[in-house]
Amino acid sequence: MNAAKPEIVLSANSCWNLVNFRGALLKGLQERGFQVTGAAPLDGSEGLLSRAGAAVEPIAIRSDGLNPLEDARLAVRYWRLLRRRRPAAFCGFTAKPNVYGCLAAGQLGIPAIANVSGLGTAFIRGGSLEKLITGLYTAAFRRAALVFFQNREDRALFVDRGIVRPEQAGLLPGSGVDLARFRPTRRSGDATGETRFLFVGRLIGDKGVREFADAARIVRAARPDCRFALLGPLGVANRTAITREELDGWVGEGILDYRGAADDVRPHLDWADAIVLPSYREGLSRVLLEGAAMERPLLASDVPGNRELVRDGVNGLSFSVRSADSMAEAMLRFAAMPFSQKQILAAAARRGVEVEFDEAIVVERYVNAIRAAIGPAAG
Repeated sequence: MNAAKPEIVLSANSCWNLVNFRGALLKGLQERGFQVTGAAPLDGSEGLLSRAGAAVEPIAIRSDGLNPLEDARLAVRYWRLLRRRRPAAFCGFTAKPNVYGCLAAGQLGIPAIANVSGLGTAFIRGGSLEKLITGLYTAAFRRAALVFFQNREDRALFVDRGIVRPEQAGLLPGSGVDLARFRPTRRSGDATGETRFLFVGRLIGDKGVREFADAARIVRAARPDCRFALLGPLGVANRTAITREELDGWVGEGILDYRGAADDVRPHLDWADAIVLPSYREGLSRVLLEGAAMERPLLASDVPGNRELVRDGVNGLSFSVRSADSMAEAMLRFAAMPFSQKQILAAAARRGVEVEFDEAIVVERYVNAIRAAIGPAAG
């Protein structure tokens, strides 16, 4: 640790996550005089993390489910890492770094700042797993300096259940969006004669991917001029993951295309006329922010997280969660709009993110929170 600069450890479930979702924070902290360390599993993006100016601390994290023995080992790994580095503060992102990183930081007297970007499968499905996760979060956040949430409903849920204290619970505009990198691009009206709908995200059931495929089938039966595409990783570690057989069946049926996974989503957003997110629950979707920044209308399920961003009839259209019929109805409404009306939605989408969701807002709130947590060590 450089004694001249306070060290901040940022930890997530992959180096890719830190580079792609926390890049502005990495840069902003260094510009303000902090040394930054990224603690995450090595996944091929560690070189990018290093080139972003961060020291890289490999830490093995299994994101697929709960194994008590493996999670206990993870807690020990965090404790050893933080005891050795003795950073000024720890910032956790994604579930296991939030839980086990914050637990270790609390035991060592290191200020911890967590970021609950979404509540995931456990809170969507409820039951015994939800009770277990609730208990883990409660223990992990007991000594946390601050817990950021990305929408008001998630924040209210944690406060109402006593998982966090009201004064601990902060609010962020998602992970923000780089408005210079994601600039408006305009489709040339109805020149192609098509209306293109794009889903971007992990191919899992809890993102509403199966309903998206069913809706595409319904819409194409009525409007063969509509096209549908999925962009995102297949075979992710999630109990609701879409299988290769399911995906091949949809592609073979001709109802949608699969565009693979991409580090740069901009060419794919440029292809689309509208971005669709049928998720069962969100923190605050990065892809909706990026799509809006590129002046793409947003079609999204009416659930926590999406409601923070999508205003029905203003910058997009809302539909009922878990309902392919409701989604298809929204898609058909959009496809039937004149180009001029679609442009009004698109322009409103961009204006909304310019005012509320610039990533500079996120960086400033983090810097202020870190300085408040570490006091004189902030310099």
